[in-house]
Amino acid sequence: MSVLDIIGGVLLIVGSVFLFLGGLGIFRMPDTYNRLQAGTKATTLGGMSLVLGVGVLEPAWIWKSLIIIIFIAYSNPISSHALARANYRRGHYPYIKSEDKEKMDAYQEVVPHKKEEKEDKA
Repeated sequence: MSVLDIIGGVLLIVGSVFLFLGGLGIFRMPDTYNRLQAGTKATTLGGMSLVLGVGVLEPAWIWKSLIIIIFIAYSNPISSHALARANYRRGHYPYIKSEDKEKMDAYQEVVPHKKEEKEDKA
């Protein structure tokens, strides 16, 4: 067993653990925005580790692995932002817990909502 085999195996295990924890985070988180964050971080780190591990185990594939890693680094944050923005525009707002255990919109002061715009026009 060579050093590259050990490094590749460790990267595969690390990537698998990140992907498992990301799946667990998606299952356990309370709302869409937290699920997006857990899933995006896990797939970014886990996917990169898995692909790099494959590249280390098969040196002929290292350049292809690096291209895939660059693609993952660009596409995962952009796609999660697009999903979060679409979810927000659809009316599913991020919530925070207030002291009296009511839920309120965390971005209410930052982004005007359609309901408020309709009330202002009337």
